[in-house]
Amino acid sequence: MRVAHIITRMIIGGAQENTLHTVVDQHELHGDEVCLITGPETGPEGSLLDRVPESEFPVYFAHFMRRRIGLWQEWRAYRELCQVLHDIQPDIVHTHSSKAGILGRAAAASCRIPAVHTIHGAAFHFGQNPVAYHTYVQAEKWAARRTAHFISVADDMTREYLQAGIGTSDRYTTISSGFDVEPFLTPPRPRDEVRAELGLAPSDIVVGKVARLFHLKGHEFILQAAPKVIAANPDIKFLFVGDGILREQYERQIADAGLSSHFRFTGLVPPTQIPELMGAMDIVAHTSQWEGLARVLPQGLIAGKPVVSFDVGGAREVVLPGETGYLLPRDDVGGLTAALIELAANPELRTRLGATGRKRFTDQFRHQTMTRRIREIYEQVLRKSGTG
Repeated sequence: MRVAHIITRMIIGGAQENTLHTVVDQHELHGDEVCLITGPETGPEGSLLDRVPESEFPVYFAHFMRRRIGLWQEWRAYRELCQVLHDIQPDIVHTHSSKAGILGRAAAASCRIPAVHTIHGAAFHFGQNPVAYHTYVQAEKWAARRTAHFISVADDMTREYLQAGIGTSDRYTTISSGFDVEPFLTPPRPRDEVRAELGLAPSDIVVGKVARLFHLKGHEFILQAAPKVIAANPDIKFLFVGDGILREQYERQIADAGLSSHFRFTGLVPPTQIPELMGAMDIVAHTSQWEGLARVLPQGLIAGKPVVSFDVGGAREVVLPGETGYLLPRDDVGGLTAALIELAANPELRTRLGATGRKRFTDQFRHQTMTRRIREIYEQVLRKSGTG
């Protein structure tokens, strides 16, 4: 198959890693003729473009496809996409992310190419400005008429889109967002070595959170729970993996509370370092206000760690109470505090929950499984369009 993938930007992030795995797998494992079309922007998260294998498949830049919205700019980006698709003539277009999803499907329709769109996270979501929320709903309804099939990373994404009146249920398939599971099963560096570099003692019980230090990521709930958690178990340490605009604010709050010795900040780290950092943790906490299905949840489980998460997005599809972790109502600081205290006090419980998560979800989240299932959707779409 000849497939063009379109994404707004290739920053370090779950949707981008998902896309890169899909493109590379299609090329290397299935012999497909693939290309990647992206906007030129990166960001403070870093870029994934340096992980694109050289000379294996082409990367095209739509120079006007940028995150910030501007009508003239969007028109020029749309024309760029149309020109690239006209030149390469793919059998199918696969779009990712909000802006590229709208413009890419419009360009595919203009070129009479069937389009598949992956919903990595809803374009309209909790905490969004109401005008932006409703604008994205209308834009997604418009784009749905130009979409042969939707792939959702979680059943919750399908539910949100159908409730908003976007498409019909027969055009949705859930495919878990895959990644390289092997480093989470066997971390590249020993746990004690990584912990020592972070200033963590063997006796410390480490609660880790992997997320940008940014709004809606929910670090503030951990900071609210921390005093009681630490009072109940002074061996607890909190590890924040990631960086962002709120770091100084959080560090100041922690210092004001006299808890600096109980917190570690890694700053921005490459994705390849996440498995060893997960291996150094004892508990994974996820307190975001909004997500699709955060990769940190299956990653933590496959690393053999229990997870504590607010019930947002697709969290309930992997965080199974009593089996793999604790699923709490959004913003439930009391529940978060109690869960962390209970897990910290019970190493057998941590082991049992983590082992169950690893057993249940390792194969489901292999990127090879994801790519195989995505290609099945392509074949289905091409058969229906009469070109397969």
